[in-house]
Amino acid sequence: MTKRLRWGILGTGWIADLFVKDLQLTGHQVSSVGSRTQESAERFAARFGIPNAHGRYESLLADPQVDIVYVATPHPMHAGNAMAALNAGKHVLIEKPFTVNAAEARAVVDLAAARKLVVLEAMWTRFLPHMRRIRELIAAGALGTVYSVVADHTRDLPDDPEHRLNALELGGGALLDLGIYPVSFAWDILGKPEQILSMARFKATGADAEVATLFRHGGGAMSTTISSSDNAGRNVASILGTEARIDIDATWYAPTSFRLLDSEDRVIERYVSDVPGRGMQFQADEIERLVAAGSLAGEILPPEESVAIMQTLDTIRGQIGLRYPGE
Repeated sequence: MTKRLRWGILGTGWIADLFVKDLQLTGHQVSSVGSRTQESAERFAARFGIPNAHGRYESLLADPQVDIVYVATPHPMHAGNAMAALNAGKHVLIEKPFTVNAAEARAVVDLAAARKLVVLEAMWTRFLPHMRRIRELIAAGALGTVYSVVADHTRDLPDDPEHRLNALELGGGALLDLGIYPVSFAWDILGKPEQILSMARFKATGADAEVATLFRHGGGAMSTTISSSDNAGRNVASILGTEARIDIDATWYAPTSFRLLDSEDRVIERYVSDVPGRGMQFQADEIERLVAAGSLAGEILPPEESVAIMQTLDTIRGQIGLRYPGE
């Protein structure tokens, strides 16, 4: 790649902090940050040595020194912020979940296509080296026929009813914050689910505290996931095939290790991640690669798949009775 593209960070919360650390650690160029207040933007810019601080999102989007915008705002703002960035002529990386629902996702993807700009969901797990190796092993037939995927994302997060994670008006709850990981993982390994069964437990705020899913995929394969925001579990995952299985160690959705084992539990391959930082730079590499290649979609997570995954989440919400304000 002959030129590093210039990043604008829209939002100054915790996830933006983590992403910028990995960008700067790995040589990406962060030129600007935008917040709802000048004070917040300047504080963030000072922390990371970012040249331009904007106290309005609109100002960031108008900045000629920005090529790609990273949308790091609360879930219900993703679609509006992304579409504003696209209309300003910027490529967009949208923090997961892509949007709140499939209708919003469809609108974002259609606009990106019309403007001939790249839009990518920041499902960073998809782009990590250990996940790339896992897909290589499956494609090479190392597992035989894959019939099962099992994954959990269970955390003990704040119970404060005012916290974003527990606020329905901000898209809070286990599904969009945590469940998106194992649901996207099941999609990645087994493809679109043909049948979806789900159930949930709720908090007093109306936000979902725990969601369990069972998917049937093509060829009779099945996947199970459980996601919880108020009890911490192992956070491991397994992929089971007729000849072998892959056990991904904790935390499976972050840089980690895995083992490929045969039917008698003998280790065929052990993979250990050696990744600088948290590993969020690989999604930045992907969108910059797509822009440089003049391509609007990659193979690992094309925008159409992000729309379809949002439709899966919509189906889950329909089954468990979860609606967000304004829908």
